[in-house]
Amino acid sequence: MVFKPQTTDFELSPYTGLNRQSWIEAAEYLLGGIFGNIKDIEDPVVMPRYETEVTYPSKVAPEWRRKAEVFEGLCRSFFISAPLIHIEPELVLNGINVRDYYKKQVLYAVTPGADNYVLNYSDMRALDQSNNPTACYQQTVETAALVICLWLCHEEIWDTYTKEEKDRIAVFLTDFAHSNTVPQNWRLFNMLDMAFLYMNGYPIDEDIMRDHAQNILNYYVGDGWYRDGQSFDYYSCWAFNMYTAIWNNWYGYEKEPYIARKFEENSNELMRTYPDFFDGDGFTNMWGRSGIYRNAATSAFDGNLMMRNSTVDPGLARRICSGSLLQFLGRDDFLWNGVPTLGFYGPFIPLVQGYSCAESPMWLAKALLCLHLPENHPFWTAKENNGTWDKLVERETKVTTLDGPALCMANHKANGITELRSGKMVKDKSDSHGIWNYGKLVFNTKFPWESKPAADVESQQYVLQYMDGGDDVQASITPNVMFWHGEKNGVLYRRQFWEYEMETEDHWRTAINLADFAVPYGILRADKIRLFRRPIRLTLGSFGFPDNGTEVITREKDGYKAVILKGHDHTGKEKQLAFTIMDGWSDIKLVKSTDTNPDSKNSIVVYAETTRDKQYGYEPYFLISQTITKEDLSDFSEEDLFPVKEIIYTDPQKCGGYGPVTIRLKNGDEKIIDFYGIEGRLEL
Repeated sequence: MVFKPQTTDFELSPYTGLNRQSWIEAAEYLLGGIFGNIKDIEDPVVMPRYETEVTYPSKVAPEWRRKAEVFEGLCRSFFISAPLIHIEPELVLNGINVRDYYKKQVLYAVTPGADNYVLNYSDMRALDQSNNPTACYQQTVETAALVICLWLCHEEIWDTYTKEEKDRIAVFLTDFAHSNTVPQNWRLFNMLDMAFLYMNGYPIDEDIMRDHAQNILNYYVGDGWYRDGQSFDYYSCWAFNMYTAIWNNWYGYEKEPYIARKFEENSNELMRTYPDFFDGDGFTNMWGRSGIYRNAATSAFDGNLMMRNSTVDPGLARRICSGSLLQFLGRDDFLWNGVPTLGFYGPFIPLVQGYSCAESPMWLAKALLCLHLPENHPFWTAKENNGTWDKLVERETKVTTLDGPALCMANHKANGITELRSGKMVKDKSDSHGIWNYGKLVFNTKFPWESKPAADVESQQYVLQYMDGGDDVQASITPNVMFWHGEKNGVLYRRQFWEYEMETEDHWRTAINLADFAVPYGILRADKIRLFRRPIRLTLGSFGFPDNGTEVITREKDGYKAVILKGHDHTGKEKQLAFTIMDGWSDIKLVKSTDTNPDSKNSIVVYAETTRDKQYGYEPYFLISQTITKEDLSDFSEEDLFPVKEIIYTDPQKCGGYGPVTIRLKNGDEKIIDFYGIEGRLEL
C-alpha cells in the first residue's frame, strides 16, 4: 500500500503538493497501520515481528529488555499520535479512541503491578546481574519521547490526569532523570525528563541538569554538528538539534541562558548548510547508524523553528520535509503488516542493529512533530522553494565542505542528486556494519549503500587481498579507519587504513590516500595506494545498482574503459550508472548479488580490479576512476563518460610515486592532486 494524500495544494507547494492537511493524512496513515495490530484498548503497542536474530528481545532476554520493547512501542507511536490527538481529540482507529488509549497506556507503563508496567530505573538495577556501576537501559531513551508527547497533547491528556496520576508519572520520570545515562546524546533524555518535571512544578537536581547540559554543549564541533560518541551522523539532527530546542523552551531560556543561547546559535549555524544535505527531490541520504529512522533527519528543521530567533527558510524547510516524507511513504515496500519495516525502504537486515526492535522504526515520527506548529505558522503558509536547487545552472555542482564534522556535500544540478563524502571514522576491523554505515567513499541519495555483494567486492569501498602466502592470504579486508584532511583547490583529501588498530604502528598497515572532486554527474577519484606488503589484489566497487532487468553496455576510448548500467529501481523509476576506469586499473567487471541492496532484492555492482606484484617495485601508485549516475535512461555524452583529456605525472615513469599529478579535463578544468604534506593535518 502506498500513501496517497487526499488533499494537495500545488500553488502553495509546487514541488510536493503537500500542505498541513496532507501531513495530517500521512500521520493518520502511519498510525492507522499501527492500530490495525492493536485489537483492544488494553493491549500494548507490540507489533508483528519477522526478524528475530539481530533485533531484541531475544528468546533469552531478561525481563527489563522485554519491557523495553513495550515502552518503545508506546512512546514511539505516541510521537505520531500526540500531535493528532491535539488536532483531532476524538480520532478513532480500529474501534479505539486514540486519546483514551494513550491516556490509559501511559498510566499502565508507570504503575508497578500493571500488566504493561515497563519498570523504572531502580527496578531494572535490582534485576540486573551485571554488577555494572554505570548501567543504563533502553527505557531512558523512551522517557524523553514520553514527556515530549505529554507536552504536545497536554490539554487532552496530561491536564486531565488527577494529581495522584501526575505524581505517579513524575515519580517514574524522576527515577530515570537522575540516574545513569550513556555519555553522549542520551544525556538529552535525562535533561528533557528533568525539564518536564521542572515545568510542571516537581523538584529536580539542577546540578545534574547543568552537568548534562554543559557536556552536550561541549560535544559541539562547529557548523551546527555535534560529535556523538566517536561518530558524526544524523543524531546531530534528530537528537542534538531537536531536543536542545525543546529543552531551551522548557528550561534553558529561563534557567541556563548562556547554554540556551549557544544551542540556538548552533542550530542556526546548522541551517546555513543543512538543506544541502538533501537532494533536488528532498531525499534523505542513507548514511550513519539507525538508518531505520529514515526521514527523522528532517526534524532538525522543526527544532530550529522552535528557537526564539530561528533563521531557517520555512518554505525550503517544508519542501525538504515533504520531499523526504514522500521518499518513504510513497513506496509499496515501506510497511510490513502496517508498520515501517526494519530497513531503509523495504526490510533490509544489513542495516539493522541489535539495539532495535520491531517498534524502533517509529522513531521516524520525529519528522511528524512539525504538526505541533499551528496552521498559521510560516512553516505551513510559506510557498515551497527549493533553495540551492533553484539557483544552480545546468551542469553546475555546488560543493560544501565542513571540516568540523568532516562532511562534504555535492549538489549536482545535472541529475538532482546529492552525494556525501565523510571522514573521521574509527571502527573495529571486524565491524562490517559500522564500516558500511560510515566508511563508504561516497553516499548517494538515489543509490543507497549496498552491503557485501561478494567476498572480494564492496560498493563504494576498496577491498584488499594479500597474495604472498601469509596466514591471511586470500582474506578480503575493507578499510576500517578514515582520516580527514579537508579540501584544497577543489579537491577533497582523506586517508583510509586497512586493519587499523592501536597496538600496531600505522606504517605496518596498508593505506590509501584519497583524493576526489565533483564532476557534473558524480565524483572522479585519483587515489594513491601506500603499501608495506606485496603482492596484493585490490578492487573498488561502484554504487549498488538495483537489478530489475538491467542493460549492460561497455565502452572504450583513449585507453579507458566504462561500463554503463541502465534499468529501474523497485518503484519502476529509471536508473543509470556509469563506472569508468582510467590509470592504475587492469580491468572492470561486475558481480550480481541478492539481498544486499536496500532498494531491490537483486542488484549489480560494477567494480575495478588490479594487482601489485613486487614487494618494493616501482609500480603505478595512482588509481583513477569515476562514477556518474542519473535518473533517466538518456545516454551520457562521450565527454561525461571519458572526461579526462590528459593526466600529467611528475615522475618520468608516470607511476605517481612522487610529485603532483595534474588531471586536465576536456571541459577545460584542471585539478592538481598533491598529497605531499597531508601527513601534517590528518584528523579524527
